[in-house]
Amino acid sequence: MTDSDLERWRLVLGDPAAAMGDLGPEAIRRDAALRWLYGRDDEHAKRDVRSGGDGASALTTVDWLGDITRLFPKETVERLQRDAVEIYEITDVVTDPEVLRTIEPNPGLLRAVLQTKHLMNPEVLRLARRIVEAVVRDLMAKMATEVRAAFTGTRARKPSRWRQARDFDVTRTLRANLGHYRPDERRLYIETPHFFSRTRKQVDQWQVILLVDQSGSMTDSVIHSAVTAACLWGLPGVRTHLVAFDTEVVDLTSDVDDPVELLMKVQLGGGTDIAKAVLYGAGLIEQPRRAIVALISDFYEGGSEQTLVRAVRDLVEQGTKVLGLAALDDQANPAYDRATAQKLANVGAPVGAMTPGRLAQFIAEQVGR
Repeated sequence: MTDSDLERWRLVLGDPAAAMGDLGPEAIRRDAALRWLYGRDDEHAKRDVRSGGDGASALTTVDWLGDITRLFPKETVERLQRDAVEIYEITDVVTDPEVLRTIEPNPGLLRAVLQTKHLMNPEVLRLARRIVEAVVRDLMAKMATEVRAAFTGTRARKPSRWRQARDFDVTRTLRANLGHYRPDERRLYIETPHFFSRTRKQVDQWQVILLVDQSGSMTDSVIHSAVTAACLWGLPGVRTHLVAFDTEVVDLTSDVDDPVELLMKVQLGGGTDIAKAVLYGAGLIEQPRRAIVALISDFYEGGSEQTLVRAVRDLVEQGTKVLGLAALDDQANPAYDRATAQKLANVGAPVGAMTPGRLAQFIAEQVGR
């Protein structure tokens, strides 16, 4: 075992591993940062793992955040920040103005802001919004390409005047420019590039109604749904609605084009009445056979399960396409009540784990028919 391996185990185990050897100067600082957070864990103390000392910590949250940023890689910093908020409820990580002015935005902090924004005064909320904006901007950049690509149509063999890298016609370009090959340089100079065109998809209007569970366990799905709805907004052939629900239903469609504002209005927590949300969504439908209802939930129904199954069956029987999308965390791992999901699948609403990009692809396939 190398010295670095021993030091790593020493940091993981804390004082009980002192016999493994002394820590270097930087490792001592890392140990202090880990002790500040995990030393308050009673379970760890009982097992004598990463147990803290008897004295009060002299570190403030601001000091600690600065230390971990300097001492650990980015992925570890994000994990420590997430544990601070979600496990130890150190809410000043996202409610202290001094912290919010300096902290580097990341998805874990976005979740923390959404879960604690009800504790924030207007000034703190304004600073916290910076985190929401930064993370949403990154998510939009990643997801917009995938979502919009689903709606651009298939590549056709005829040429196009529009020059986009993804439509570059390599074969035709090489053939057309063979005369510019220079043997002495072993290079082909491109004078005239060629590009494919794309077929136009049918643009008859479809309604896409996203029903998003905003109970406490659904934070990641709410974030992804808000960004997906924003990416779908304004695409040809699609009219998007976004409805959030717990025991009440809130129509957020007016803010779909601004996912930051939308997320700042979401109220996470509370119970779940999925049936009420499905019935509300049904009331929005104008042409049943040109509507898609995507129910994004963990399917733990707090209302009437019979009403839920009946409402979904009615939608399917009138020709509306109903999808049940299991709650996904930020690693796209599903977590949901499989018994309720199976009952919905039995009446014609398939349920599964679907990423935002795959949902957009499904919608595009329906719209293009």
